[in-house]
Amino acid sequence: MTIRTATPADAEAVTAIYAPIVRDTVISFELEVPGVDEMRSRIEKTLQTLPWLVALDARGEVNGYVYAGRHRERAAYQWAVDVTAYVRADARGQGVGRRLYGRLFELLAELGYCQAFAGIALPNAASVGLHEAVGFQRIGVYRAVGFKFGAWHDVGWWQRPLRADAAPLPPRRFVS
Repeated sequence: MTIRTATPADAEAVTAIYAPIVRDTVISFELEVPGVDEMRSRIEKTLQTLPWLVALDARGEVNGYVYAGRHRERAAYQWAVDVTAYVRADARGQGVGRRLYGRLFELLAELGYCQAFAGIALPNAASVGLHEAVGFQRIGVYRAVGFKFGAWHDVGWWQRPLRADAAPLPPRRFVS
């Protein structure tokens, strides 16, 4: 498996991984599948400041991706990020998510980020297992926060430290 920085050319493969999650599950709270152009725009926007990584299988095809986004807008939150991981259905359970997260956490720590947060629509045992396996701890639940497929859904929140700085410098921008 190879892990590299995503490029706009990965948008089609990323969309193919994400589309069934939006269309068929409550794992994502998006109600409409974003198109390839929208996904390309998201990748480009993220890479202006933060990492977006893809994993490639032995055939060179994208089999998973991770990225980080700002946790909140206020200045005191600048050392915290929200992270997201998705793995192609036929590649789940093979360590793709763990490897992607491992590299993402290294990059985020190098950039100066101190805390990572992950929101998981519940129930989702596979995602909870992945996040806890890579060092996240459950910190709380937003009850009945998302409405999809005719029902309310909870979102659990997990937190993972990236580095400990008593007086951190502002995080640096990601440069691929």
